[in-house]
Amino acid sequence: MPLTRSLDDSTVVITGASSGIGTATAYALARRGAAVVLAARSEPALRQVAQRCRELGGQALVVPTDVTDLESVRRLADQAAAEFGRIDAWVNNAAVSAVGLFDEIPVAEFRRVLEVNLLGAVHGIKAALPYLGAAGGGVLVNNASVLAEVAMPYQSAYNATKHGIRGLADTVRQELRVTGRGHISVCTVLPATIDTPFFRHTGNHSGRELVPPPPIYPPEVVAETIVRLLRRPRREAYAGGAARLIGLQWRVAPALVERTLGWYAHRTQFGPGARVDSSGNVFRADAQARQDGGWHGRRRQLVRMTAAFGLAAAGTAVGTLAAINRRSRSDR
Repeated sequence: MPLTRSLDDSTVVITGASSGIGTATAYALARRGAAVVLAARSEPALRQVAQRCRELGGQALVVPTDVTDLESVRRLADQAAAEFGRIDAWVNNAAVSAVGLFDEIPVAEFRRVLEVNLLGAVHGIKAALPYLGAAGGGVLVNNASVLAEVAMPYQSAYNATKHGIRGLADTVRQELRVTGRGHISVCTVLPATIDTPFFRHTGNHSGRELVPPPPIYPPEVVAETIVRLLRRPRREAYAGGAARLIGLQWRVAPALVERTLGWYAHRTQFGPGARVDSSGNVFRADAQARQDGGWHGRRRQLVRMTAAFGLAAAGTAVGTLAAINRRSRSDR
């Protein structure tokens, strides 16, 4: 079920709120008069976001939080409820990544990505459910990625966590329904590539400059998707047309699209510059309250790259039809 109150009377907790999609979501909700509870590791950035939220017409509470620590996340929930009286929605958005070949990513970084992305969502759900129930219902949104459905090379840790988040959400949704708690909705967002600071701050063990593979969408696309889910919850929602297209292709012809997407990502997520190994923001906070990642130039490649995806879609369709025809002949 949707929020039991209008957005301008709702309290929404957002993790990973100090930059990117989390910041954009906070602003989108503040414009609608919501009270937002902002959580992340970087307190100075959170305070900048909170100030802007107040200027936009919302209320804001800053709660520095390490999502890998269950007690820290529980304190976040307690402070949110103490300040505003209840929690109506919770957005699990915090995420980090370590990019490189699987066998070259340090195990400590791989583990930390799992802890932030997947266990962070686990902790968020555990902390949120009692308060959502006490409020008479609410919405829990997990920001995954289209990589919760498909896969890309050099993103093994991130892929694993996003697939895990999707499965976790599906299971919790089932359990809430069968135990009579269907008034709490669990939603998963599957964004395409988004113009955020993510690629500039991620751990990098590729030896090369990281760039977002186009087509790239502004973070407001995801923020508005989350707002729509709060009003009209759905199991899953894509953010960005390319995510929907890739997901459809993967379901129709997974082996073909796995090869095609691997080839595509291998050639589009690295720039010309060399880079030394770095753990990026995997272990340390470096957010600067910025929504976008400065990839506006690559956004202009949207039309050209969408055309390329169109050709890939056509190839997928041809391959699928051929497979169906072969199956039909073999069944005669």
